[in-house]
Amino acid sequence: MLQAVQDTCFPAAQTLRCPGGRVLDLRRPQVMGILNLTPDSFFEGNRIGNADELLRRAEAMLQAGAAVLDLGGYSSRPGAEDITEDEEKRRLLPAVEAVRRAFPEAILSVDTFRSGVASEAVAAGADILNDISGGELDPEMLPTAGRLGVPYILMHMRGTPQTMAQQTHYEGDIVLEMARYFRDKLAVLRAAGVTDVVLDPGFGFAKTPAQSHELLRRLPELRVLGLPILAGLSRKTLVYKPLGLSPDAALTGTIAVNALALLNGARLLRVHDVAEAVQTVQLVSTTYPQLSS
Repeated sequence: MLQAVQDTCFPAAQTLRCPGGRVLDLRRPQVMGILNLTPDSFFEGNRIGNADELLRRAEAMLQAGAAVLDLGGYSSRPGAEDITEDEEKRRLLPAVEAVRRAFPEAILSVDTFRSGVASEAVAAGADILNDISGGELDPEMLPTAGRLGVPYILMHMRGTPQTMAQQTHYEGDIVLEMARYFRDKLAVLRAAGVTDVVLDPGFGFAKTPAQSHELLRRLPELRVLGLPILAGLSRKTLVYKPLGLSPDAALTGTIAVNALALLNGARLLRVHDVAEAVQTVQLVSTTYPQLSS
């Protein structure tokens, strides 16, 4: 079945072509730094209070080696408050404009599932759409990605951030179900004209810690789809809960699971702690140089 999935989807791709001639080269694994513009992010240490702090944090991440900055104004932690589209724009759009103005060569991603937010964010300077819902929460999102002509990060999730914790039961094989989900979504994206896609298994999104660990172990099975894989593991429940810790104390565990993700084929690490993730990429790539080809 997985071979059939590969045959019906995109050919293997290792670069993302962004607006303004910017290119994200994923032949070598890269790091995406998280810039949370929400007041209730699950990791308190990553919350940003004002514009000056935003630019300081962005500059530090870029200097530490982040290839992408991911800005989000809607908290997607389990049970997070649902906010209006206007409120999301109020948080996100000025931040995108400010970071683009300060760092014109940086590659910027926006974490949103709303097509209206996506359109205005790209107009404000964003390069990549990072959609936790895979178009499920806004039917206009996938056509909008095609119209905007920007790379798209396709994530697997069930329900919404408010309900996903109650949707962790899978009738069959979780990886096979995910492969079918990606196959179907990729067909829609291809029809909409989207050519540059990254797959995100959605660790922790409608998945228990045990399911997320199984998914991490079986990540190579998704590589048959021929697309780069993003691993968003940073300080999540699958890291800190088995260790009996809190997100604030989960950096060491995050480094460990990021190394496993790289060994299993991830090409993009989405993290709160950029310097540590860049060092992880460097060391894993030094030991396993075949991962950077």
